[in-house]
Amino acid sequence: MAWTPYKIPKKIKLILLSIILITVGIIIVVYLGFRRISDTPELILSTIQDGANLSIGRIQQTATRDGKREWSLEATSAHYIETEKQVILKDLAVTFFLDDNSEVYLTAQKGVLNTDSNDIEVSGNVVIKKDNYRLTTEQLNYDHKQRIIITKVPVTISGNSTNILADSAIFDLNTKKVRLEGNVEGTLSADSAL
Repeated sequence: MAWTPYKIPKKIKLILLSIILITVGIIIVVYLGFRRISDTPELILSTIQDGANLSIGRIQQTATRDGKREWSLEATSAHYIETEKQVILKDLAVTFFLDDNSEVYLTAQKGVLNTDSNDIEVSGNVVIKKDNYRLTTEQLNYDHKQRIIITKVPVTISGNSTNILADSAIFDLNTKKVRLEGNVEGTLSADSAL
């Protein structure tokens, strides 16, 4: 039996040639696009916030004192401004670690981390969660040295058949106590324990 070479049909040849040409075309377009961006760095820099020395997406930072974690922060974007020693954050979540190994969770739309003090200012749909309790407000500050959370705008605390409103609040992370001030009103059930 004699060996006969297999002939590739014309349709398959055309399909393979088309795939090769399309692939080469895509590679050329990507290459030219990359060259255009690398030749004009202002296209890249236009996405960085004015005055920022460094802008990055997705950030995570942990603050420690004497080898012990005090808080951990995550954000979807960060803009570091060296002259102000601040990091401007977007969509952030902070976990505070307490001495009894429990945790307090904070979320907000915007924040500012002062890099020289580790103090944090947050605003926009601010929520703090601890166990079954939830504190909501629009703006607050975290004082890292004293480990206290302070808000001077109205707050609501809810959970376990509890609903309390106040004009301002101070949450001491060392003692796990909350002090409410100004027009404090609300309801507590008989078995509520803050």
